[in-house]
Amino acid sequence: MKNLKTIGIARIAIFTVVAVSTTATLFGQSKSSEAAPGWELQGADGKMIHSSDFKGKVVILDFWATWCPPCKAEIPSFIALQNEYGKKGLAVVGISVDEGGAAVVKQFVRQSGMNYPVVLADDKTIRAFGGIEAIPTTFIIDREGRIVTKHLGFTEKDEFEKELKPLLNP
Repeated sequence: MKNLKTIGIARIAIFTVVAVSTTATLFGQSKSSEAAPGWELQGADGKMIHSSDFKGKVVILDFWATWCPPCKAEIPSFIALQNEYGKKGLAVVGISVDEGGAAVVKQFVRQSGMNYPVVLADDKTIRAFGGIEAIPTTFIIDREGRIVTKHLGFTEKDEFEKELKPLLNP
């Protein structure tokens, strides 16, 4: 009887460890060091923007939409981060997954005071980044073009800063 109780406790402990570690990866951040895919997308202003335009910079690449409350809640943090760290080599780039087209996104960008480039996602880019299953999905990319972390869902500015500072000040 005592052995059954011990086995039961061990199973619960193993399940808890697996569940917590899986949840942290699925609903928070995951670490990586793979090369970020290249992309070429139309900006909300109509100009073509290339991933190579940000070569040598630390990039926050944020997949978002105008109708997404957590996405909109992150925008002030991205504006502040761009203001604070842009001269140190940070580039924030928004990739809109809106289906309403450039006009909807352009108006939102203007009204929100977004101080960083926003481009319109296409299926090829979404697939290249592993399929965006939730928004916001945000990638931190180092100066060598490697994905350092991937965040699913809303992330606080402080969390981004903790990750960015070592990349900006090696």
